[in-house]
Amino acid sequence: MAEDFKQAATALTDRASAPFTIFCGWEDKGRVNAAEEKMDTVEKEFLAFPDIAADTINALLYQGQALTDAECLWPGPTETIYQGREQLRNQYEDLTKYELIDGRVRVMYLIANQTGVDSKMLLRKAGYTGGIYREQYEGKIRDTFPVIELVLYWGNKRWRSSRSIRRMFEKRRLPGEMWKYIDGVQLHIYEMRRLPEETRRLFQSDMRIVADYLAEGENYRSHRKITHKAALIKMIKVLSGETDTDGVEEWLRKQGIREEDEISVCELFDQYERKGREEGKLEGIEAGRKAGIREGKREGRKEGLTEGRKAGLVEGIKRGEARRLVTDIENAMRFFQVTLEKACEGLGTTVGRYEEAKKFL
Repeated sequence: MAEDFKQAATALTDRASAPFTIFCGWEDKGRVNAAEEKMDTVEKEFLAFPDIAADTINALLYQGQALTDAECLWPGPTETIYQGREQLRNQYEDLTKYELIDGRVRVMYLIANQTGVDSKMLLRKAGYTGGIYREQYEGKIRDTFPVIELVLYWGNKRWRSSRSIRRMFEKRRLPGEMWKYIDGVQLHIYEMRRLPEETRRLFQSDMRIVADYLAEGENYRSHRKITHKAALIKMIKVLSGETDTDGVEEWLRKQGIREEDEISVCELFDQYERKGREEGKLEGIEAGRKAGIREGKREGRKEGLTEGRKAGLVEGIKRGEARRLVTDIENAMRFFQVTLEKACEGLGTTVGRYEEAKKFL
């Protein structure tokens, strides 16, 4: 495995930047607010687990066939650079995975999370895929391989925008002969809140729990065992409209629930619901006690609470990015039996960034 990693790293690391936004100072113009960014971060962390990523790919793309092995998936960069009209521009992807077979990339998967309908999503995805092929053409990546993209749409509205280039331009009334020469670019998008039961049954990982929860609502209960407990709770919370996920790990620790412990959906959900009821009672008592405070103090407390929540949200987002960087590097060292330096090199980052992330945590 170490030799596989060494070969793959040699083929893939001739890139200009690392894939972790917190340390590179990248700015994503598509983000609207902190709440959406929090949701995006939680979804990325959930899908970053190799077993969940492989399971999602196999269930949605390959109808449940185990064509992709979690042990063969390796995190890739989430940025490509292209020349704009006046300067270099950045393009971002939520998650990328190299599939390594015998030390060489067999395919690269691009996984995007989408919460709103975007009528030009097809063009954006084509641009990102094209950027990766351009890097292969220009020799920035010392190998060639196919790129497969899929979009996980988590929004409530139905996705009615075009899923193919031909569909996008079908109203142009082009002569029949022209259609033969128009590229058949397609958008592989999956409406996660509307997956049919036969598709949900194909999931073998914690993604099955998420998909069933979205389909059945808050009454969903199951005896399925949970693998990634903190990540799953955070996913359920953000998909339910909550943004405060920073205390999940601490709550699990206080409950004595470790990541390696066996616990079912019913058991975990019941414990977390009791936590919510207890916190609600405490908040009600506190609110009643302060009911007589003057209006000025009450308004000041609201403003302070709002500012505190915003600061905590930003802190949580940064901490999540740092945790993902550290996890990816340490997984590389463990899976491929390589040194810290080699792991960082293979992921396109540096030992300094790793140490900075460790300090942040």
